[in-house]
Amino acid sequence: MDLILSDIEARVLGALVEKGVTTPDYYPLSLNALVNACNQKSNRDPVMNLDEESVRQAIRGLEKHALAGPADSFDGRVTKYEHRLQEAYNFDRRETGVLCVLLLRGPQTPGELRSRSERMHSFDDLSEVESTLQRLMKRDPPLVKILPRQPGTKEARYAHLFSGDVEVAQSNVSEETPAKDGGSPERIASLEQKVSQLQNELADLKKEFSAFHKQFES
Repeated sequence: MDLILSDIEARVLGALVEKGVTTPDYYPLSLNALVNACNQKSNRDPVMNLDEESVRQAIRGLEKHALAGPADSFDGRVTKYEHRLQEAYNFDRRETGVLCVLLLRGPQTPGELRSRSERMHSFDDLSEVESTLQRLMKRDPPLVKILPRQPGTKEARYAHLFSGDVEVAQSNVSEETPAKDGGSPERIASLEQKVSQLQNELADLKKEFSAFHKQFES
């Protein structure tokens, strides 16, 4: 596709889409709120540390593609920004949720997309996620592609194409057959680490939402 977004432009677009659905009372976003949304530690991969000028430049880039820009407002004291993804592509809520997660978190499996898009759309099952991905892949030009399955994984991952084609490096993971012992110490340690990470992400999300909410209390 001709549209090629930078990593920062993709992050800004994803953040606007997410907040437009999950916090509609505080949307469109001021520049400060948008910077905070881009720099969240939870639900972001990779975590970024963007400044206002970087986000402002990304908005200009998105505006050239008619994907985002200043919102029309009767209150001229603070400029606020909104995405225009719906006007550009006429997505339904399922497509919006899937693309938002891909923009914010990079390549994902259908299972990850189902759980991580819950706040934007509640998918009934994996088949609904997969049919949504198929529709996005059949767009002209395609907006999503399936990536080669990595060694030792059961589900293939999908990636958005707003930033161009996705090149997948060969994994350095050993090609040896994984151990059949699902309760090995290494596997248990890995699961414990993932649980701890999810708990930390949830705590960070609560803190960031509280800070985000306080911006509008004064």
